[in-house]
Amino acid sequence: MLRMTALTLLAFALASGSSAAAACSGSDPAITSVGVKSVEPAGNVNRYHLTGTVINDGSQSQASNVLQFVDIYQSGVKVDAKAIPPLAAGQSYAFSYVAQRSQDAGKGTTNLTFKLDLREPTSSAHTDCGTTNDAFSVRF
Repeated sequence: MLRMTALTLLAFALASGSSAAAACSGSDPAITSVGVKSVEPAGNVNRYHLTGTVINDGSQSQASNVLQFVDIYQSGVKVDAKAIPPLAAGQSYAFSYVAQRSQDAGKGTTNLTFKLDLREPTSSAHTDCGTTNDAFSVRF
């Protein structure tokens, strides 16, 4: 009986949390994809051309003065950042990044993590309704 009550309370708590997230009426920038588009040999290294997409998955457009970036990390170290313009509701923006690594590097040994970095104006509310979609990792 005690287990059933605990499970019922847990299910209710999870459902309430989902409802709160779904009820957010702001913008929700999200990194939806990142992948290797092409590889170009350059001397002793390969240049990996990656492309990614950020979309505003929210119901409202972002404020015109929102500052946001996709920060790029390799082994926990920030190696670059790409500026992303404010997005209207449903609008997407493609970004690119070139990673270099040795031609001798093994397949699947490089991992890059792309994370949204929002520097919202202090007067703007609901600039990012959900943070679960703010990062994307790719291994090549």
